[in-house]
Amino acid sequence: MSILCVGSVALDSVETPFGKADRVLGGSAVYFGAAATAFHPVQIVGVVGDDYPLDDLGFLEARGADLGGIERAAGESFFWAGRYHYDLNTRDTLDTRLGVFADFDPKIPDAFRGARYVFLGNIDPVLQLDVLDQVAAPDVVACDTMNYWIEGSRDALLRLLERVDILLVNDEEVRQLAGKSNLLKAASWVQDRGPGIVVVKKGEHGAILFGDDWIFYVPGYPLEEIFDPTGAGDAFAGGFMGYLAQSDSVDAAHLRRAMVYGSALGSFACEEFSIGRLRDLTRDEVSERVRHFRRLTAFETDFEGDGAVGAVASAATGSPDGS
Repeated sequence: MSILCVGSVALDSVETPFGKADRVLGGSAVYFGAAATAFHPVQIVGVVGDDYPLDDLGFLEARGADLGGIERAAGESFFWAGRYHYDLNTRDTLDTRLGVFADFDPKIPDAFRGARYVFLGNIDPVLQLDVLDQVAAPDVVACDTMNYWIEGSRDALLRLLERVDILLVNDEEVRQLAGKSNLLKAASWVQDRGPGIVVVKKGEHGAILFGDDWIFYVPGYPLEEIFDPTGAGDAFAGGFMGYLAQSDSVDAAHLRRAMVYGSALGSFACEEFSIGRLRDLTRDEVSERVRHFRRLTAFETDFEGDGAVGAVASAATGSPDGS
């Protein structure tokens, strides 16, 4: 069993107050795969130009990824360049060249069509719908989107939501999609249109999961140094979906843990430019960071009459092997 991921495979040039990197590996599918393969095999579908260093993705194959769905086309690969401000929460896009990605028409290989877990990266909702028409009967479908599609392809996006189990978006996007400033009301609006689970990413401030009748919050991991936040949201999605696929469960307990693993992988992505930190990541490092999350969020209650004086409440339990 693998996770099917359909998204962008790109080259990025990034500048932050702490350094710069030119034409490095990027794209939603690359960040997702680099994070998810810490837990589970991934099948990646995307398109690159004849300038893309596909051999540099060999580390994904070594960790169980199948890159057979990445098409090479004549022309330039998708390229993005950006400069982050000092707080790293805002950035200026300096250049965007879609290249061969402009004509991306995902073709799901026969060997990928039986995937039980599907992640639809941030691409045109029309293409996301087409992908779902090509897969057999996935158990869990998760998707990402962005302001551009919310504004320009809203009807298709609403049709997509009817077929999605989990929506992962940031707080600005969910407010725009629902037309509501309150996150709880915005998430409820989305749930009424399909996804039973809405995950709202809040950058350095963590993420919130809205379930059918429950809410779970995980904080952002406090890092001493942040070099490059590019792709942190896709790495979060990779950790989140990778853990769910590994555990093969989407009950509340596993969803809570998946949120913590997602936040852990998203934090690792920020520690080096591009996917440098994710490429060299070990399972022991992931486990230790999750244990640190537990120490960060654990507390003891002393409420009189609660029947659990001294009980420890924790944001996460378990380990990458599901124990």
